[in-house]
Amino acid sequence: MAANADEPGTKEGGAEPEGSGFALSRIRQIAQPVHDLERGTAFYRDRLGMDLLFSVPGQFSFFDCDGTWLMVALPEGEGQDHPGSILYFEVDDLQVAYESLRSRGVEFVESPHRVADMGDYELWMAFFRDSEGNTLALRAEVTK
Repeated sequence: MAANADEPGTKEGGAEPEGSGFALSRIRQIAQPVHDLERGTAFYRDRLGMDLLFSVPGQFSFFDCDGTWLMVALPEGEGQDHPGSILYFEVDDLQVAYESLRSRGVEFVESPHRVADMGDYELWMAFFRDSEGNTLALRAEVTK
């Protein structure tokens, strides 16, 4: 429900109560739904080369993404049985990352391409799918 700017304690736009000083800013964990946990775990571990923190067979696996945890999990109900959000992985060299993942059998739906000129740098991306059909992407900020 959207906040009403006329209600006490809300800012216009409803972002946060005045004077609270509270705001969300750091994502610590992301859930990515899979239909086959073993296949999904193997994809993120073996094809993407991510560090597996731990697994609970038949439930979920956790990976470390430079301090943010990625939970690859079976949906707990109908409301969670849908494609996940697009995860954008930052890489230093997009072409090297693209070729490395392709050599591991990762199938890309879009090869590396420039998305935008950001002034000081160009934003480049390449999109691929995981073993469960979730869209993922590589992104790099290329200095001019």
